This record gives sequence, structure tokens and C-alpha cells, in this order.
Amino acid sequence: MLDQPLTLPCGAVLPNRIAKAAMTEGLATPDGRPTEALANLYAIWSRGGAGLLLTGNVIVDRDHLERPGNVVIEREPDADMTQRLSKWAQAGTQGGNQLWAQISHGGRQTQKLVNPSPKSASDVPLALPGGQFGKPTPLTREEIADLVKRWGIAARACKDAGFTGVQIHAAHGYLISQFLSPRVNLRHDEYGGDITGRARFLRETIASVRDAVGEDFPISVKLNRADFQRGGFAFEDSLQVVKWLEQDGVDLIEISGGTYEQPRLMGIDGTEEAEEPDVAPSTAAREAYFVDFALAMQAEVSVPLMVTGGFRTRAAMEQALESGAADVIGLGRPMCLLTDAPRQLIEGRGELPRYEDEVELLPRWLSGLRRWPAVRAVSGFAGIYWFYQQLWLLARTSRVDPDFPVFRAFRMVDARSKAIAKSRG
Repeated sequence: MLDQPLTLPCGAVLPNRIAKAAMTEGLATPDGRPTEALANLYAIWSRGGAGLLLTGNVIVDRDHLERPGNVVIEREPDADMTQRLSKWAQAGTQGGNQLWAQISHGGRQTQKLVNPSPKSASDVPLALPGGQFGKPTPLTREEIADLVKRWGIAARACKDAGFTGVQIHAAHGYLISQFLSPRVNLRHDEYGGDITGRARFLRETIASVRDAVGEDFPISVKLNRADFQRGGFAFEDSLQVVKWLEQDGVDLIEISGGTYEQPRLMGIDGTEEAEEPDVAPSTAAREAYFVDFALAMQAEVSVPLMVTGGFRTRAAMEQALESGAADVIGLGRPMCLLTDAPRQLIEGRGELPRYEDEVELLPRWLSGLRRWPAVRAVSGFAGIYWFYQQLWLLARTSRVDPDFPVFRAFRMVDARSKAIAKSRG
């Protein structure tokens, strides 16, 4: 099953059913241009056997980065930017795989070191300790219309450079996800209210991108199954949005979940108790996070679904495909160290390492502190920084270091982010 091709509604073909899920790289220049390191990283992954590679966030507004070091396309690219994008695309498709650019906007999840006054759907601030995020200002209708156009410009620039598809990031609490959430979107105009209004920004963005790239170019959407927060984006709303996405001609929907406030998908405890979804006992015992939800969606729609989160065994991946719960399996953190994991799985490897089980910021004698939500959150995000450091090493040296100290990785990644932000002026 894993090695079978998949023909998408637009006619494009994925060579197999394994995708490298989007992971933020932080490897662009301070002004948001792709680098040699970024191309090298995707050349390595392209040789790893995945049928699809999804990039990290390509941002449509340099004042709303997901993190310093994001690639930014907010206007028609100049000659240098076009050349850099083309080099990245050539490197990332050399294995015969698809390479899709994930296009995004940080919204209120933009750190203060980038922008102390970010824009969002409403003025609801992030409920996180530390003061790293400023209180947002609601976007005006004119600003929303401008952003819709920017998504189309970025998508066209990626297509012209040689990327084979794009993904609109509408999950994980970034800007479009903020519009979808009734907890964050308190607007009283046509972009707020019920799910019809809250989904308007996403649907207008899809129309803009489709107009820019044409009918035969793959468009994907990454969508939360749920936010795992009380009063947030729920499964019923997600299912309705998926139905609309199918009507709007989306070619692949990636099912995910969580936000910065409740980052369940990353294996991190949030600062508040998670709103637990109703899952079948069979799923609770398996590693795949969203299989049952995807299966419920497949009963309502025929658009192909990609499921990302928690997969480690070949048996679980094949079960998800055979049951019809998923059409594509997304892999993230395992590919930070085992870059040819897709090829190994297709050739018969039974299980991937769980590197995250070895990543622990707090020593055992301090483990009791983990009962405090803020400490759990900081420890979890430090573990994510360890994976960021592995990508940095891989991009620059073509090697990784599983023994790299977690706290050292946390400090190094944080220092690089601050240096990039300072260089931006």
C-alpha cells in the first residue's frame, strides 16, 4: 500500500503514499530569501523516498513570521528571489517526488521580537506566559482582501519556480485558523459569526490561489480536526469546512490539530487542560492521532485526506490506508534524523525510532516540576528546539547529532532567532 501512487482530483500523481509533513526550517536570510542550506536540506529529503515533500511556512507578510528565518513571498519576486526559489525547487524534486510550498501567515502567533503589534481576526491575545506575544489588532476588510491577493501571488511565484503544488496553512492557530476559531474570531462582519462567516477568509484564499495557478496544479489545505480547547474550532465545524473545500476544488486535505496554546500534535502539554476528543478505544491504543476523525470525514466526502501525527509503525500506516481513513501518511519528526524513513518503510522496515522519547529538558531529579503547566510547556518547546537544531545541522553538514544536549539546542536556536530578528532591523 505505501508504494502505491495516488492520482489527485487535478490529475497530478503522487508517486507513493508517504509525505514529509511541513516542519519549520528557519534557514532563510533575514529578509526571507531561500538559502543554499535550505536547498541542501530538501535535496537530502528528496533522495529519501517520500512521494511528497511539504515545506515549512512560506510567509505572505514579513511582519507576521511564524519564526525568524522563514521564507517570505509578499509581492512579485525579483530576479534574485526567483533564482533562489528555483534552486530550492530543483533540489527538492530531484528524487522524482512532488514538492509543495506551505503558504502561511503567523497572525497573533507572531513573536514580539518580530512584531509587537500583530494582526489577527480579533483582538484576543494568546494565553501564554512569558510575554512573548503582543495583543493583536483586528484586520480590516481591506487588509483581508490584500492578504487574499498575496496568497495568490505567492502560489504563482512558487509554481513559476518549479514547485509542483502548494498548501494553504489553515491549522495550528495561524491566521486562517484564527479566523476559523469561534474562541479567537469575535468579528461581527461577514468574516465572523457562524462557520459560514468564519470560513470566508479561507475560501476566498483558495479561490485566489486557484485563479493564480490554474486547474491542473495541486492545492492542499492543512486543517485542524480540532483546537483541543474549550470553545474552539470543533470537529463538527471542521467536517463542514472539509465539505466546502471539496466543493472548492481542493486536491488534498491534511488533517491535524492544536494551537500554540494547546499544542497536542507536537506532544506538548498546553497551559490549560486539553478538551479531550471522543476517540474510539482502538485509536487511543494506536499511535496515529487523527485516524478515526479522518475516517468519519471520509464517510462524508471523497477528497483525498492526509493524516499526520504519531505514526511510527508500518502496520499502523498500512491499516490507516487499507481502512480508507487516510490516502497519504504524513511523517514529521522521524525525518529530522532518519531522512530516508520513507524508503526504508516501503522496503519493509517495521518501525521508526521515537526520538522524541529521548528529548527531555529537565533532568530526572527535577522531573517533579513538570506538574506545573508552564514548566511542562517550556520543557516541551525546548524539545521541539532540539529538532530544529537537528535540521540546522543536517542543512549545513548533511549530518545529525542524536546526542546533542537539549538545553544547548534550546539556547542556540533561540540565539539564532534573535540574531535574525535583529538583522531584519
